[in-house]
This record gives sequence, C-alpha cells and structure tokens, in this order.
Amino acid sequence: MKTFTPSDVTTAQMHGYLLNAIAPRPIAFVSTVDDEGNVNLSPYSCFNFFGANPPILVFSPTRRVRDNTIKHTLENILQTKECVVNIVPYTIVEQMSLSSTEYDKGVNEFIKSGLTEVPSIDVQPPRVMESPVQFECKLQQVIEMGQEGGAGNLVICEVIRIHADENILNENGMIEGTKLDLMGRMGGNYYVRASGDALMSIEKPVRKKGIGIDQLPLHIVESEVLTGNQLGKLANIEAIPTEEALNHIDVPMMDSREDNHRLAGQLLDKGMVEEAWKVLLS
Repeated sequence: MKTFTPSDVTTAQMHGYLLNAIAPRPIAFVSTVDDEGNVNLSPYSCFNFFGANPPILVFSPTRRVRDNTIKHTLENILQTKECVVNIVPYTIVEQMSLSSTEYDKGVNEFIKSGLTEVPSIDVQPPRVMESPVQFECKLQQVIEMGQEGGAGNLVICEVIRIHADENILNENGMIEGTKLDLMGRMGGNYYVRASGDALMSIEKPVRKKGIGIDQLPLHIVESEVLTGNQLGKLANIEAIPTEEALNHIDVPMMDSREDNHRLAGQLLDKGMVEEAWKVLLS
C-alpha cells in the first residue's frame, strides 16, 4: 500500500486523490445573486447536510488552485447571505455540467445551460424548475479553511423552505429516494447514477441488535466462499434461528459444505436470509 503525506504531493495531485477516493458525492446545484441582482448558478460536490434541527446544509467553493481566486458563488453569498440549493437528477446532469463553465462575472448560467428560473418565496436567488427538490437557504456563516489555492470555504446554510415535486413523494408525503434518479460526483469526468441496479437495500440494525459476526458458527466465519458482506447479512439478526423456526422453508441441500456455502451466498445476494440460514444450519 502506498503511503504519503500531503506535503509529498502538489495541491493538484492532492485534489485528485481526494476527489477520486471520496466518492460518490452528492451535488449541490447552487443559485445565488449578487448585490446588483445578477444571477449565478454553479454545482458543488463538496456538499452534504449536517443536522435537521435546525436543518443545515454545507457546501464548499474552494479557492482556485491555478490563481487562488474565489468563485462567484462565494462572492455573491457573502454579499446577500442567501442561496438556493437545487438537487441534480439524471435529466439535467449535462446542463448542470455546462453551468460549471467559468463564465465571466454577471453571466447568467441559467441562460447558458437552458435551465428555467423559478422565483423563490423567501430568498432572492431563483430556483431551478427542473430540479425535483429545492432548498431555499439563509447563510449562517462562512468558515475559511485557508488562504492558498485549493483551500475550502465552508458555506453553512440554514434551510428555511423546501420545494419538492409531488411526483417524487410517497403516499405519506415523504420524499421517495428511488424516484429521484439522482446523480453523484466521482473524480475526473465520472459521475454515478443512483437508480436501477445501482441501488441496494440494507436493513439498518437500529431497533434490534445484530448478534455480530463474532457470534456466528465457526464454519461460517471461516468460510472460504462467503464474503464479508454476506457474513454481515447473516449477523444482522438478534439470535441464530432454531431448526423449528426454519422448518417451513424448503431449500435444496448440496453435496458438500463448500457447495452449501456457495448456495447460501447466492440466496443472501437475493435477500433471502432465512433460506440462507436453513442451508447453512442443515
């Protein structure tokens, strides 16, 4: 394994290491205005939420590495203390990328990218109509992380209003993540699309305590066939099931333990945990 410190590489190289390794990242498509009312729209993938009470979003426009200047977004939000964070679905990812072109100050990226401005209710910057979720925000503070090129500026915003397309809501009025078709940022020119086979469901061990891999039978833990992910699925139960509890399950038995483990792994990959336990305990 290669080991090095930040001082061993250039800022550009460090930037590349971070962007490629810390991924995928959600994308904040941020609209702002300056104190003269000029609109700006730009994406940032150094972004996430950091609490729900109050609801806080944080994104970071970094100082440009080549000339140590700051982004128009940061200039604008320091002036007006407002922004809108728009979420990026697959349907506008190319337009979003186009908007990241470093146009001159005062150029409206809504116009350049062909996206549609929608007036906000509580802040000055417009929303992106094509975005399925839009967060109107007020600035709490900006934390400068350094003065050199590549340094981040943490823009900490409080959400004061949310707009959500009704088509992405479930029957309870909550946002259904599988309906969003969101894009995530990778390194270089790469993105990831959060839909279809890219999505997977993992049951959270919140209301119950998984027994843990250390409590699995030794022949399962030492299996040369089962993967760590598959062992994790087996161990996310409160107790190893009894034979009586598995009597109702009908699964084929293989001729060898290795083949049984291989079958159990296939069942686990399909989410058939009880069936996998039946195979492994028989």
